[in-house]
Amino acid sequence: MGRVNNKVILVTGAARGIGAAHARLLVAEGAKVVITDILHIEGEALAAQLGESAIYVRQDVTQSGEWTEVIASAERRFGALHGLVNNAGIANVAPLEEFPLDQWHKTIAVNLTGVFLGMQAALPAIRRAGGGSIVNVSSVEGLRGSAGLHAYVASKFGVRGITKSAALEVAASGVRVNSIHPGLIATPMTASFESSLFPVPLGRPAEPQEVSQAVLFLLSDESSYLTGSEIVIDGGLTIGVPRKCPAPENIF
Repeated sequence: MGRVNNKVILVTGAARGIGAAHARLLVAEGAKVVITDILHIEGEALAAQLGESAIYVRQDVTQSGEWTEVIASAERRFGALHGLVNNAGIANVAPLEEFPLDQWHKTIAVNLTGVFLGMQAALPAIRRAGGGSIVNVSSVEGLRGSAGLHAYVASKFGVRGITKSAALEVAASGVRVNSIHPGLIATPMTASFESSLFPVPLGRPAEPQEVSQAVLFLLSDESSYLTGSEIVIDGGLTIGVPRKCPAPENIF
């Protein structure tokens, strides 16, 4: 018996990377998964790999009409919707005074407006299913500042905030809303990063599956008393720079 057996979960930005890891683990734990992304070839391939327990639907998360179609596809194919993982996201880096306005708008649209539209569209379906769980993917950059990542930081702080306001509003209807805050994750995009830029106390980046385990927990009934919570998955990155404790004789 899987931890999310027979639950129907929609995962955005799931054609590859961390989103794909979420989809694979959820299917392995008994869920039916709706994979959405703008990467049609990769999305179709992943759904084919996962078999009858998954479908792919092309979706731009910034378009409200496409959200309506995706929710309808989930209910039509699997009969209900019990959970949503707002995973789709992008990032841009530039000095504040040179940050392009179009990139600011695009990042906010995907990372924050997409989350807003997703919750707005999914809530009626989740209520029809008798309740469920929404997981919003923020970041450690939703807890702190990061030079150059201005739009990303703003959007991820926004995700953290709207998670809490939504959790307050929908708790009485049996829907839980939580956020996760991953740090450095081992993906092809981060392979070239210098470790000195990310002093992780545990000494390594997270594997995508380690983030997916938190998503699985929040979608399962095991987290039935968590709402409005934020789970930080960063190997200790946000608690400080790792260093050795001084010898007793050097303290005073």
